[in-house]
Amino acid sequence: MESMGKKKPRPRRSFTPEFKAEIVALCKQGDRSVGQVAKDFDLTETAVRAWVVQAEVDTGDRDGLTTSEREELARLRRENTRLRQDVDVLKRATAFFATETR
Repeated sequence: MESMGKKKPRPRRSFTPEFKAEIVALCKQGDRSVGQVAKDFDLTETAVRAWVVQAEVDTGDRDGLTTSEREELARLRRENTRLRQDVDVLKRATAFFATETR
Protein backbone atom coordinates (compact mmCIF):
# COMPACT_ATOMS: atom_id res chain seq x y z
CA MET A 1 0.00 0.00 0.00
CA GLU A 2 1.35 3.40 -1.00
CA SER A 3 1.95 5.83 1.85
CA MET A 4 -0.60 8.59 1.87
CA GLY A 5 0.51 12.18 1.38
CA LYS A 6 4.12 11.29 0.62
CA LYS A 7 5.54 12.32 -2.73
CA LYS A 8 8.65 10.85 -4.25
CA PRO A 9 11.40 13.45 -4.47
CA ARG A 10 11.89 14.87 -7.94
CA PRO A 11 15.22 13.89 -9.51
CA ARG A 12 17.68 16.77 -9.81
CA ARG A 13 17.75 18.21 -13.30
CA SER A 14 19.99 20.79 -14.93
CA PHE A 15 18.97 23.40 -17.46
CA THR A 16 20.89 25.47 -19.95
CA PRO A 17 21.21 29.22 -19.43
CA GLU A 18 19.26 29.72 -22.67
CA PHE A 19 16.32 27.68 -21.36
CA LYS A 20 16.32 29.61 -18.08
CA ALA A 21 16.38 32.90 -19.99
CA GLU A 22 13.37 31.80 -22.05
CA ILE A 23 11.44 30.86 -18.90
CA VAL A 24 12.32 34.20 -17.27
CA ALA A 25 11.19 36.04 -20.40
CA LEU A 26 7.85 34.22 -20.30
CA CYS A 27 7.42 35.20 -16.64
CA LYS A 28 8.27 38.85 -17.37
CA GLN A 29 5.75 39.08 -20.21
CA GLY A 30 2.99 39.01 -17.64
CA ASP A 31 0.65 36.79 -19.65
CA ARG A 32 0.94 34.02 -17.09
CA SER A 33 1.93 33.84 -13.45
CA VAL A 34 5.22 32.33 -12.36
CA GLY A 35 3.30 29.37 -10.97
CA GLN A 36 1.51 28.79 -14.26
CA VAL A 37 4.75 28.97 -16.27
CA ALA A 38 6.35 26.50 -13.87
CA LYS A 39 3.37 24.16 -14.18
CA ASP A 40 3.30 24.41 -17.98
CA PHE A 41 6.96 23.38 -18.25
CA ASP A 42 6.92 20.83 -15.38
CA LEU A 43 9.26 22.92 -13.23
CA THR A 44 9.13 23.77 -9.57
CA GLU A 45 7.77 27.21 -8.80
CA THR A 46 10.65 27.78 -6.39
CA ALA A 47 13.23 27.19 -9.14
CA VAL A 48 11.48 29.51 -11.58
CA ARG A 49 11.22 32.25 -8.95
CA ALA A 50 14.95 31.86 -8.20
CA TRP A 51 15.75 32.20 -11.92
CA VAL A 52 13.66 35.37 -12.13
CA VAL A 53 15.38 36.87 -9.07
CA GLN A 54 18.84 35.94 -10.42
CA ALA A 55 17.99 37.52 -13.78
CA GLU A 56 16.99 40.71 -11.96
CA VAL A 57 20.30 40.70 -10.07
CA ASP A 58 22.25 40.12 -13.29
CA THR A 59 20.55 43.08 -15.00
CA GLY A 60 21.09 45.34 -11.98
CA ASP A 61 17.42 45.63 -11.08
CA ARG A 62 18.01 43.99 -7.70
CA ASP A 63 20.91 43.89 -5.24
CA GLY A 64 22.92 40.70 -4.82
CA LEU A 65 25.68 38.64 -6.37
CA THR A 66 25.57 38.28 -10.13
CA THR A 67 25.93 34.88 -11.75
CA SER A 68 29.58 35.50 -12.63
CA GLU A 69 30.30 36.68 -9.07
CA ARG A 70 28.64 33.54 -7.69
CA GLU A 71 30.78 31.36 -9.96
CA GLU A 72 33.94 33.20 -8.92
CA LEU A 73 33.02 32.91 -5.24
CA ALA A 74 32.45 29.15 -5.59
CA ARG A 75 35.80 28.76 -7.40
CA LEU A 76 37.63 30.76 -4.73
CA ARG A 77 36.01 28.74 -1.93
CA ARG A 78 37.12 25.48 -3.58
CA GLU A 79 40.63 26.87 -3.99
CA ASN A 80 40.68 28.05 -0.38
CA THR A 81 39.66 24.59 0.83
CA ARG A 82 42.40 22.95 -1.26
CA LEU A 83 45.02 25.40 0.03
CA ARG A 84 43.98 24.78 3.65
CA GLN A 85 44.40 21.05 3.06
CA ASP A 86 47.84 21.66 1.53
CA VAL A 87 48.89 23.73 4.55
CA ASP A 88 47.65 20.98 6.88
CA VAL A 89 49.72 18.36 5.03
CA LEU A 90 52.80 20.59 5.17
CA LYS A 91 52.34 21.16 8.91
CA ARG A 92 52.13 17.41 9.51
CA ALA A 93 55.17 16.77 7.32
CA THR A 94 57.14 19.46 9.16
CA ALA A 95 56.20 17.97 12.53
CA PHE A 96 57.12 14.47 11.32
CA PHE A 97 60.55 15.49 10.01
CA ALA A 98 61.24 17.61 13.08
CA THR A 99 60.82 14.55 15.33
CA GLU A 100 62.84 12.32 12.94
CA THR A 101 65.92 14.59 12.94
CA ARG A 102 66.24 14.70 16.72
